Amino acid sequence: MERIDKSMREDILNFPKQFKVGLEAAKNIKIKKKFENIVVSGMGGSAWPTDILTTWLNLKIPVYINRTYNLPPQTNKKTLLIFSSYSGNTEEPIYSYEEAIERKLFSIAITSGGKLKELSEKNKTPLILIPSGLQPRMATGYIFSALAGILFKIGLIKKKQILEILGLEKKLKPKSLENKGKKIAKRLFKKIPIIYTPDKFKSLGYIWKIKFNENSKVPAFTNYFSELNHNEMNGWKNPLFNFFIIILRDLEDHPRMLKRIEITAKLLKSKKIEVLIIDIPEGDILTRIFNTILLSDWISYYLALEYKIDPNKVEIIEKFKKLMATA
Repeated sequence: MERIDKSMREDILNFPKQFKVGLEAAKNIKIKKKFENIVVSGMGGSAWPTDILTTWLNLKIPVYINRTYNLPPQTNKKTLLIFSSYSGNTEEPIYSYEEAIERKLFSIAITSGGKLKELSEKNKTPLILIPSGLQPRMATGYIFSALAGILFKIGLIKKKQILEILGLEKKLKPKSLENKGKKIAKRLFKKIPIIYTPDKFKSLGYIWKIKFNENSKVPAFTNYFSELNHNEMNGWKNPLFNFFIIILRDLEDHPRMLKRIEITAKLLKSKKIEVLIIDIPEGDILTRIFNTILLSDWISYYLALEYKIDPNKVEIIEKFKKLMATA
């Protein structure tokens, strides 16, 4: 039987401590230029902290996430380029970084080590070094707060927002969500999760999906209201597999959106499809976002244990990377 590493439980419990560390890591970055837009290059857990930032705040300049090898067409001399790779070895942002160096564009790197650290030191690129030792998907607090630290340096966020981030260490209570996560995981055993969210929180659906993929080693899919009511829901006339629908509901949403969710859940249940509505917790928006992510951590962690597999390992991804390295 596979040896199961349960250290992820401690990672979840210690998550609220990451914010202070990430902000501290960004403290000494020096930025003198003014920018007209921001491009953050990264993949997976190194990219979605940017999604969280743009869900939280309406920034004065556009922010683009680059999830491919080349810099996007919006890139110019007045672009702030941020390269985010927790491991430091992610292929796509490294290629983008090398393009930025070739084009002599101002760049900042966020990493815990690896090739991105080496290249940044070689090219004297401003470097935010965050702690290593986690799976990238469990380092969201480090990267999110490092990004916030950069935005603070260029005046896009204020001291008030920094204090709000620091306050998360006391506001977030991972242990209080553990039993709820464990119970939901039992209901999801041998089922395929599909996560539906409001448009405002669609980045949360994406994060939940990845937590199921990487922690629980199961397929998972996501969509958002009300777009799904205009296409995807018609596919439920002929459900082919054992799906389990999780709807993340924002009780502060438009009354018509809440009615859509209610009717959607009723129609799905009439097709014998299991539906669970989870209300996004109350509080300020950052607390709501990160408590919802913490719940996904617990569910996906305990679902891995239900399958008797290690939530930390990502063997297929590692095998793929090795094949790409020799291709």
